[in-house]
Amino acid sequence: MQTSELLDYTGRLLEVSRFRDYCPNGLQVEGRCETSRLATAVTASLAVLERAIAGGADSLLVHHGYFWKNEPPVISGPRRARLALLLRHDVNLLAYHLPLDAHPLMGNNAALAQRLGLRIDGWFGDQAIAAWGEAAQAQTLRDFARVVEARLARPPLCIGDPGRPVRRIAWCTGAAQDLLEAAVGLGVDAFLTGEVSERTVHLARETGVGFLAAGHHATERYGVQALGVHLAERFGLEHFFIDDENPV
Repeated sequence: MQTSELLDYTGRLLEVSRFRDYCPNGLQVEGRCETSRLATAVTASLAVLERAIAGGADSLLVHHGYFWKNEPPVISGPRRARLALLLRHDVNLLAYHLPLDAHPLMGNNAALAQRLGLRIDGWFGDQAIAAWGEAAQAQTLRDFARVVEARLARPPLCIGDPGRPVRRIAWCTGAAQDLLEAAVGLGVDAFLTGEVSERTVHLARETGVGFLAAGHHATERYGVQALGVHLAERFGLEHFFIDDENPV
């Protein structure tokens, strides 16, 4: 299919135009005019680029691309190496940041909810990129942390009383630790995100709300895969996901 058609459809699907973001959403590096093999990944690291090229991808679609606000504008060092590789092999780089967090069906938060067995009852935060809802059954904070570890293959950092009953839960993938206060205002029992800051621990302890940091990469693996599968099925593309493991 024409890469321009893929871009147009994905932009409309994710409602890119309604978001104020820290980076450009959509095409970031132009490559081939046609796409028949699509690779997806969380971040466009050099290792991901190499694996996408080795796998014969025409386009690489990621959550974390390039050209972030306040990033140095000089193309040198690792930035040069990444861009040179894409350009040399004529591979398109597509990136969707906040629009992929927020999509209600195949976004990062929706995909994480499905993986953890959480029901989405509403959205909150700036641009409504975080979700809240309920677990399928009553459990303790310790129980919920065990579910997170089993489903994400990673033990989360867990702050709070392990025996606290947890039913109403808020979550936001990635680096959303500063949404904890907004989550507390919703009356939740626990808040799950990817990263943690020093100040987050004190707020969790003082409010009594359980806080879980399960990894930025680990919580954001599933939305981009869901989007890739959807695009492949809709347009008859070949699709493969590249999991460049990251401990953060």
